Amino acid sequence: MRALRARRGSQGTASPTAQHAASLTARIGVGQGTDVSPFTLSLSPSGGERVPFRAGEGNAEGSPAFHLSACLRLLLLTFALGFSPLRAPTVAAAAETSPPYRWVQVTAKAPFAPRDGAGAFVFAGRMWLAGGWNPSDKKAFPRTCSNDVWESADGALWSLVKLNTFLDAAFDPTRDWEGRHTAGYVVHCDKMWIIGGDPIQRHYQSDVWNSSDGRTWQYVNKDHPVPWGPRVLHYTLAFKDKLWVLGGQTLPPFAPHEEIFYRDIWNSSDGIQWQQLKPKEPYWSARGMIGGSVVFQGRMWILGGGTYDTPKVPKREFYNDVWSSPDGVQWTRHLESAPWPPRQYHDVAVFDNRMWVLEGYHEKGGNRNDVWYSADGVAWSPLPGTPWKPRHAASVFVHDNALWMVAGNNMEADVWKLVRTSPEPER
Repeated sequence: MRALRARRGSQGTASPTAQHAASLTARIGVGQGTDVSPFTLSLSPSGGERVPFRAGEGNAEGSPAFHLSACLRLLLLTFALGFSPLRAPTVAAAAETSPPYRWVQVTAKAPFAPRDGAGAFVFAGRMWLAGGWNPSDKKAFPRTCSNDVWESADGALWSLVKLNTFLDAAFDPTRDWEGRHTAGYVVHCDKMWIIGGDPIQRHYQSDVWNSSDGRTWQYVNKDHPVPWGPRVLHYTLAFKDKLWVLGGQTLPPFAPHEEIFYRDIWNSSDGIQWQQLKPKEPYWSARGMIGGSVVFQGRMWILGGGTYDTPKVPKREFYNDVWSSPDGVQWTRHLESAPWPPRQYHDVAVFDNRMWVLEGYHEKGGNRNDVWYSADGVAWSPLPGTPWKPRHAASVFVHDNALWMVAGNNMEADVWKLVRTSPEPER
């Protein structure tokens, strides 16, 4: 598939020789037999008179005939080997319309209730779905968000591991985690971790929880408030044996606090002791609203993202820039504007030795269902023909040699997986 590459600098000027050669048009007459001599050309500089030329005859170095003679020898070798440059556009078109991936619908209706912003873990050979948001379903989400946990090995059969206990005001937030969505969800030190949460309950959830079985959860930072609170919509990773919290913001319309758009970086090995890093300029602007995480080629990556509107800053920000860092201090901007449209509430992942950007939201057009991938963060290819409905805040997994798309703001409990249809070409 043709990769789309964003412009990173001005285009150079071709050399005089290349300009001259590019201005020539050629007609090749093919004779009978194996002798090269029957090949003849007529040269026509743009808009000029045709000049006859015969392969093999002496041509002064630097002349148009000299450059064309070299080109002709290359063409003859190409045809002799059985290749036809005239067919190149057809091959490129075929590759573009037949990408090496296809989506498979595993189930249109899984047993869990539809939701968005649910936690997505790949752990112990299974996919785990935790919590989520659905204000329309008062039976499954009596307090708008839930804390139930489901697991599946194949995406078709899902088992309820933990009931939703977040039911009413009698709930004890020190014994179990409050229902939430769009929190930080990572696997670290052989456990599933939930880091922070949302403001839906009119306060900021700055707690840290972990579990090794999805059923029993430990309140990691009880009596140890995190130094990075209050915040929501942060970007969370597990990278180099540490938990990382980047960016995010406060949301005074939901939970009282001064308006803050964060551009800071924190990490911890245990979820209790946190260290703030001091990144060097330039690095990414304040943002969050990125689901999933990307750790690729020894670096952590930020792909797009944005900010939620607040009373003082009523306009949301939507980004499509690409950044990476090996340590959280030194940052590289690979693209100021990737070919995929700006977005927030999208999901990112690493699958098949590529970085992926899936779905999301933009104020112009609403929910999206486009899919993009890249092996270097610079050249991006779109994956056409997405069969699933537009959405944002989905739950994305990389499991069993597939990239999984589960539920989201389409508010359906659908499950899809992306599989490779052809082997990875040798390099």
